[in-house]
Amino acid sequence: MECAAKGLAAEPCAGGVAERRCGSCGAVAYCSRAHQIIHWRVHKDECDRFAEQMRRMDMLSQFPFTFLEPPALNCEFPSTRCFFLQKIKLHQKGLWKSECICGSDVASVNDLSIAAEWNLQSSLCPCTEPESPVPAVLASWKDYYQWRSLPLHSPVAVLLHWPLTLYHCLQLARFQTSRYNGQDTLCIHYLGPEKELLQLAAFGELRALFPGVRIHIEVVGPEVPKSRDGEVINISRYAHCSDESCCCKSSIGSEGFSCTAVTVKMWKGLYHERCSDIMKDSNPHIIVAPNAGVAAYPSWMPTIEIIRRMGIPAIFTDFCEEAAHLASGCISSITGQPLKIPVQVNPFRQPVAADNSALYLPCYSNCFVFGM
Repeated sequence: MECAAKGLAAEPCAGGVAERRCGSCGAVAYCSRAHQIIHWRVHKDECDRFAEQMRRMDMLSQFPFTFLEPPALNCEFPSTRCFFLQKIKLHQKGLWKSECICGSDVASVNDLSIAAEWNLQSSLCPCTEPESPVPAVLASWKDYYQWRSLPLHSPVAVLLHWPLTLYHCLQLARFQTSRYNGQDTLCIHYLGPEKELLQLAAFGELRALFPGVRIHIEVVGPEVPKSRDGEVINISRYAHCSDESCCCKSSIGSEGFSCTAVTVKMWKGLYHERCSDIMKDSNPHIIVAPNAGVAAYPSWMPTIEIIRRMGIPAIFTDFCEEAAHLASGCISSITGQPLKIPVQVNPFRQPVAADNSALYLPCYSNCFVFGM
């Protein structure tokens, strides 16, 4: 970690790693006592909050997956994410390509394909209809894995955190609103997509999570390729496994079942710029912005103001608890009211931390709700 006082002190930081930590929260580090004293005027207002977040670190890192042992870095794969993928033989393959950050072979966002596969055996991934109806509530990854009859060493949660986060957002919203109560159609406005644009096949799992419901998702963000603006993508099956004999590869596959059809429409631009066009044909039941970075991007401010006027339930997630705290302050300052549901941990966050994340910022989504 870098010295937290870097740039605040006249004297440059001592070389090497900052190893002197705050004795109260343990979340920030310093190169010297002198720099720690200088930084206290900044840190004193956040120290108690960081200490509370640090006390939750064990809970944030408790996942039921045996494959999540922290990998050691090596020369060939300096990124922990890429080394992890190589360890499970999925590096730069199928749906996993966009998780790789090490080379030029990473798929371009211009190639929005829903034909990408799991590259996993059928016993390790949800490539067919579930064996039993979805339980009344799935509250954790362990619940999901048991329902889908997946072993706990399956890595699919790394990609399925997108559709499962949508599922969780609907569960949160339904406690507060009657706009959607098992109707035949569910409309979601999905804001700020990035990497998930290359993992759209994973959203086929919404078919199992919402049986008998037609799901329409308006995907809106600057990362949508200009050439795909306005394109409609139908996800009518689950992503395929690697077993050639599996029924997911048959001519019938899962398309013969009368269950959810997922439709995705792409919109390039910021939500407040495209909202009037989108709303002509699409009135959302819920607005979701995963890993939004609200405090980091001023462009969210006019979007939040539009959502406030619409009065639609809106759920934002962010990369870590501290980012969610800062975002909630931004939202409250614009809306003039507290959040309807306080910041809380998303049980379906991605179970692999981002590379080089600070100790006190575990890179998992946290949910917070307003506009309901």
